[in-house]
Amino acid sequence: MTIEFKYVKGATPLAESSKKGLIPSLSTQDQLNEFEQYNIGLAMLWAGKSRKLKGNFLSVVGLQLLHEKMFDQTWNWAGKFRTFNTNLGIDWHQISEEVHKFCGDVKYWIDQKTFPWPEIAVRFHHRLVSVHPFPNGNGRHSRLAADLLLKFNKQAALSWGGNSNLHAANTRRKKYTLALQEADKGDVQRLLKFAQSE
Repeated sequence: MTIEFKYVKGATPLAESSKKGLIPSLSTQDQLNEFEQYNIGLAMLWAGKSRKLKGNFLSVVGLQLLHEKMFDQTWNWAGKFRTFNTNLGIDWHQISEEVHKFCGDVKYWIDQKTFPWPEIAVRFHHRLVSVHPFPNGNGRHSRLAADLLLKFNKQAALSWGGNSNLHAANTRRKKYTLALQEADKGDVQRLLKFAQSE
């Protein structure tokens, strides 16, 4: 049985080739959401202890490894950059170069103390989600990556609107999406406020 994929407003639909990469045999979108959340939970436990990830975190390899661990039991393309264009994100040919470039920017912000830690994390999250490097899971990946950036630097995690399910259609997702759109225009303050709200 094939899952009928349902997308919330603003989400990137999966390409047909990506849908074929589903590993477990599932029949509904709810089952898929639950399975992905379980997979992400395992990745969060792993990430907190992984020396390999911590040592390579702000790199193309580190961000691919995090995505792979988040979805390795769900999708056979976990951790692999997309090889097609989507309704969001940059041209797929530029992904690796752009990820490398903004990882360098984040290292500079940290070294130079350009912004306070929460703003560094939010700017990192925004740049990563706007590149949209993977076929799916970009928002969840970029939020976890921002939280790990803070954790690895002994800083407090962000609340992301009370850690509500930003993958589902709800009021908090709408606020999050509007904040991302403002960040796309160069103003991260609304996104920063949202990321620190309960």
